[in-house]
Amino acid sequence: YSGRLGHGGGEDQLRPKRIEALVAQRIIAVAAGGDHCLAVTADGKVYSWGRGECGQLGHGKRSSERIPDTEPLPRRIMSLRKQRVIAVAAGGLHSLAVTADGLVWSWGAAGEGKLGHGTEDNQMRPKKIKELTGQRIVAVAAGHYHSFALSADGILWGWGRGYG
Repeated sequence: YSGRLGHGGGEDQLRPKRIEALVAQRIIAVAAGGDHCLAVTADGKVYSWGRGECGQLGHGKRSSERIPDTEPLPRRIMSLRKQRVIAVAAGGLHSLAVTADGLVWSWGAAGEGKLGHGTEDNQMRPKKIKELTGQRIVAVAAGHYHSFALSADGILWGWGRGYG
């Protein structure tokens, strides 16, 4: 059970079904990772849902090994409430966001350095990637073990696991 579809349960959906919890919002971007998802509203709010045992939902929860943190319905990431997010990416166990001022934030599992903070310490809440400050990032992408950021000048930045 992960609630990755955002309908409030773990049932499969064989046909597209509207995410009722987001009906009042105008969604401009969405990203789907391994067992979690992210959505951005027109006014820059970010919602996450699904499984979040490594912090990839960004709500600050820590889980036990037996019962992973889950959010079966979209929930706003309150630690980004002062930011206007324009883009998101969802990796296997980590998440990325770009703000209107060109900054990149990352959270979740940090193995292989995929969060870009110079450590392998998981982040339960979004944390700004200091190395990219001043680069005017416009887009991000997240793989299972790696991440990318694209600047307005067309420079591509990559970090994380570089092998196998």
